[in-house]
Amino acid sequence: MSGYTIKRLEEVGDVLGDYPGEMRLLTRPLENEQVAITFRRMPQFSGGKGSHGHYHRTQEELYYVISGHLQFKLDDAVIEVEGGTAVRCAPSTVRSIWNDEPEDGHLLIISTRLPDDAPEDAVIVEDFWPE
Repeated sequence: MSGYTIKRLEEVGDVLGDYPGEMRLLTRPLENEQVAITFRRMPQFSGGKGSHGHYHRTQEELYYVISGHLQFKLDDAVIEVEGGTAVRCAPSTVRSIWNDEPEDGHLLIISTRLPDDAPEDAVIVEDFWPE
């Protein structure tokens, strides 16, 4: 095994299926050992508004908004976040993201990589962000 891995986004499958936008889990294709990373493209009116949120039992998450203007619901606060901004969420922070703007939002989601045999770390919170 070499000391590096290179992948283009289009080489990594989109896990969203019919849901608008794309979500590409880069961790395994890049053979990351310590860091989990996901790319997300969010068209207008996509995300968690009117749906659930989540938090983690152990994982801190870092969201880096590459471009666009997104709304983050973090516990009870709704915050506008524009491209070039990073948001850190402690494990216990319930969170969800929404794009209300016509421009697509692009972001990276970064956390510690858990072992493949680790129990599920994410906890879903139903009805977190009513419309």
